Amino acid sequence: MTRTVVESKTRTAIIGFDQPFCVIGERINPTGRKKLAAELEAGDFSTVEKDALEQAACGATMLDVNAGVVYNSNPDPNETEPPLMRRMIALVQGLVDLPLCIDSSVPAALEAGLETCEGRPLLNSVTGEEERLELILPLVKKYNVPVVAISNDDTGISEDPDVRFAVARKIVERAADFGVPAHDIVVDPLVMPIGAMATAGRQVFALVRRLREELKVNTTCGASNVSFGLPNRHGVNAAFLPMAIAAGMTSAIMNPVRPQEMEAIRAANLLMNNDPNGAAWIAANRAPAAEGAAPRGRAGREGRRRRAV
Repeated sequence: MTRTVVESKTRTAIIGFDQPFCVIGERINPTGRKKLAAELEAGDFSTVEKDALEQAACGATMLDVNAGVVYNSNPDPNETEPPLMRRMIALVQGLVDLPLCIDSSVPAALEAGLETCEGRPLLNSVTGEEERLELILPLVKKYNVPVVAISNDDTGISEDPDVRFAVARKIVERAADFGVPAHDIVVDPLVMPIGAMATAGRQVFALVRRLREELKVNTTCGASNVSFGLPNRHGVNAAFLPMAIAAGMTSAIMNPVRPQEMEAIRAANLLMNNDPNGAAWIAANRAPAAEGAAPRGRAGREGRRRRAV
C-alpha cells in the first residue's frame, strides 16, 4: 500500500490510499493576496501567524508555506525568496506542530526551506521540464523528502489527460533514476476550471484512477481551481472533493477554514472507511456540553461513580 510520510519535529502525517484525506492548508501564500504580500515586504508577519494558527485549529493536516513576494526594491526572487522562506518556516513551525509543505518555483528558496525545516517536509514542486528535473530531484534525494510532481512540461499544460499522465509517468521514472521511490512522489494531475472545460471533473477523476492503479502514486491538487470563475465556488469545491476522494485522490492543497469543504471531507473519510469507528465525524458533530454539565465519556462516568460513593 502506497504511503507518503511527512513529518514535523513532533508529528507524522501519512498520505495514503488507506488513510484519511490529507488537507494541505493553502493560506500562507501571498499569490493573489496583495495585502499579505505588502505585509511580508514590510516585515509584518501577523497574518502569517493568524493563518497558521487558524488553519491548524480548523483541521489542516499540514501547512503549505510560500514566500513568493515580488519586492519593489529588489524584484529578483533568487535573492529575496530564500531569506524570507527561512523566516516564514521558522515562524510557522514555532507556532504549530503540523508538518509543512515548502512551496516555491525558486530552487534556492526550496533549499533554504529544507535547511530550516525540522522533520521531513513535502517539497512543492517539480515539473516535467528536464531542466527542472535536474535541479529539483537532487534536492529531493539529498534531503530525503517527498515531492509534489505537477503534470506539465516545457510544452505547457495539455488539455489531453493522456499527455498529463505521460508527463507524470516521466517524472516518476526520472525520479527513480535519482533514487527517489514512487511512494515519495505525490502527483498533481492538474485540475482545470470546470467553467472553461465542461469535462474537467471527469478528466481528473479518470486521471487519478490511472495514477493510482498504474503508477501506484499518491495524488494532490489545487482544489479551488475546479471552481474558478463560477458563483458559489465553495459549493462546487465541496462536491468535487468527495468525488475526487472516491476516485482515489489522497490529498489537496485547499483552504481548511471553509467549513462546507471540511465537512464534505470528513463525510468522505467516513464513507470510504478511513475514519475508524466514525470517531472524527462524531467528534466534529457532537453537540457541546451545556455549561456546568458533567463531561461525556470515561471522565464523566468516573465523576458520577465518585459522587455515588
